[in-house]
Amino acid sequence: MLPIAQATVLLASIEYSYGYGVYETIRVSHGIARFVDEHCRRLDLSAQAIGLEHSYQPSEIEQYITDIITANEVETCNIKVLLIGGKTAADAELYILCLAPYFVERKLYKTGCHCTTYEYERVYPHAKTLNMLPSYLAYRDAAKNGAHDSLLINRRGEITEGTRSNFFTLKDNTIYSPPEEDILLGVTRDHVLKLAKEQGFEIVHRPIPLDSLSSYDAAFLTSTSAKILPIQSVANTTFETVPAVLHDLMSTFNATY
Repeated sequence: MLPIAQATVLLASIEYSYGYGVYETIRVSHGIARFVDEHCRRLDLSAQAIGLEHSYQPSEIEQYITDIITANEVETCNIKVLLIGGKTAADAELYILCLAPYFVERKLYKTGCHCTTYEYERVYPHAKTLNMLPSYLAYRDAAKNGAHDSLLINRRGEITEGTRSNFFTLKDNTIYSPPEEDILLGVTRDHVLKLAKEQGFEIVHRPIPLDSLSSYDAAFLTSTSAKILPIQSVANTTFETVPAVLHDLMSTFNATY
């Protein structure tokens, strides 16, 4: 365990400079790492998806995360976990650090956020890899335009996900999600859908073309930091209000998790 200033990644590491690694971001509140077991399992699944061999067990990583939280005496933060590959499993390196938490403006939970769009398809949708250049450029473009996030558009003109969030639409009491084979299966996303089913929502997985957004009552994002965040506008489509059923789902999720 080292001060961040003393923690280094070798510049000569081809694996790091070529993005051969996977990562997770875990929310810590009241000193507890939320959904830590699922994040650690997904880290391992991401590594498997790109053939990154390593010797770390999810339970071992969980303990390291607990140790870092205790050592830093933090109540609220984000934990970043980086697993960088090597030539062999023994060469893989694991880095865990505390970052300042990201807070969404509270008014956006009432009014909804603005999203831009960006044409890009991730090569390994189920792997949360360090190869993030297109997503970085898309997010930078969104930030320049005062948007919360950028929605990724595939070659068929369909919305898949945000650069750092999962995407959904809502019509009456049905929640629509892009096909799971096309997206990163977010940990927060899984819990939101589980709760939504318990609340009586129907869940449908199907392509969501960008030009079909006006046919829905609402759209929203889920992520580790934002939880459930309504969308006010995407490109030329605007959702005037946030439906009461979505506000209720948000309130229940916040109270539950």
